[in-house]
Amino acid sequence: MRLILLGAPGAGKGTQANYIKEKFNIPQISTGDMLRAAVKAGTPLGLAAKAVMDAGGLVSDDIIIGLVKDRLQQADCANGYLFDGFPRTTPQADAMKDAGVAIDYVLEIDVPDAAIIDRMSGRRVHPGSGRVYHIKYNPPKVEGKDDVTGEELIQREDDKEETVKKRLNVYHEQTEVLVGYYGDWAKSGKPGAPKYRKIAGVGPVEAIRDSAFAALSE
Repeated sequence: MRLILLGAPGAGKGTQANYIKEKFNIPQISTGDMLRAAVKAGTPLGLAAKAVMDAGGLVSDDIIIGLVKDRLQQADCANGYLFDGFPRTTPQADAMKDAGVAIDYVLEIDVPDAAIIDRMSGRRVHPGSGRVYHIKYNPPKVEGKDDVTGEELIQREDDKEETVKKRLNVYHEQTEVLVGYYGDWAKSGKPGAPKYRKIAGVGPVEAIRDSAFAALSE
């Protein structure tokens, strides 16, 4: 099973990625993790990436694709792999295609913006333990206080409504085009084209998981 997960920030990709990894016994390919590992190991690509990052630049798609190809040679990718958060742009998708990175499925988890804003902006966290609450769906017994310690809960910067809206705007501008990109490629029926599947990412987590598994067995 070789697949790409698409969806806006807060659509629940991370949760579903864990279910998919376990079911198919495949690793999740994180470009951030790969970059850190390559820099730490001092590989040629890692050293090239480090020079760019140290200068405050963005690592080029060529370097990232090189890291991806190296990563896919490792033994744990024998059964396949899962990309979440990559590719983010059309040039990255083109580069993956040109590099011959095989993809069986592209799975889009579709959640309306309003539901994502509601889901993320309502989160409250207990800094000491990492316990997460939601003011609507999983409220603490006492408003604003941790159930166990009674200490104040906080709202993380990433979860503030303005931040969430900005992240959604970036997704719509840069990454949403991949929905069309992979959808059109799937319809083309060309050799190597992936299957494109879209599921609703609202409702109980287990129901979304079952939809994902059903979509990946068609």
